[in-house]
Amino acid sequence: MQEIQYQEQHFRINMSQQLKEIQKILIKQAIPEAKASHQKFVPGNKKIYGVRMPFLNELAGKYKSSGFELVEALWKAGALEEKVLAVKILGKIAKKDPERSLKMVTLFARNIGNWAVCDAIGMQGLKPILKSHQVKIFELAKKYNQSSDFWQRRLSLVLVEWYTRIRDLHPEIKKLVRALENDEEYYVRKAIVWINKNLEKGK
Repeated sequence: MQEIQYQEQHFRINMSQQLKEIQKILIKQAIPEAKASHQKFVPGNKKIYGVRMPFLNELAGKYKSSGFELVEALWKAGALEEKVLAVKILGKIAKKDPERSLKMVTLFARNIGNWAVCDAIGMQGLKPILKSHQVKIFELAKKYNQSSDFWQRRLSLVLVEWYTRIRDLHPEIKKLVRALENDEEYYVRKAIVWINKNLEKGK
């Protein structure tokens, strides 16, 4: 029992160290121009380092072996780049544990906050399991489609964006769109236009 407790404590310390290591890297890589750009194009996020998105792709590749625990720690840290990095790492490891990945998305959905994070969750977080877990992803979309949180309503459409290329799924996607066609929230309406364009193209 003591051995297990020691291992758990050691693991938590390592995870905390990794998070601090990443935060130091983000501080070092931050530039005023990127921060100003994020603040302009991604309103609603209170904490922003100012790190360009391509660099986050590099970090996701470097830290993907740290698994779901780091994903959760990054998300809870709360800055724009930390949240996006959490989603990017999830997108690289989701196939290892699809059920846990779906649960991570429900965690993310409680506190989205802006369109960049919303779209990262919907388009990248579950990418490796889009084909194998279509039914469960549509179940999530239907759940968020009726949410009082407009970011979750946007997410309900972004989660099914990839499936617009599959014509047999168009009727199901159109039901989600129709449920929101009178929505007055700007970011929900933008998502409706986006999905409808994809449906028209059969993309």
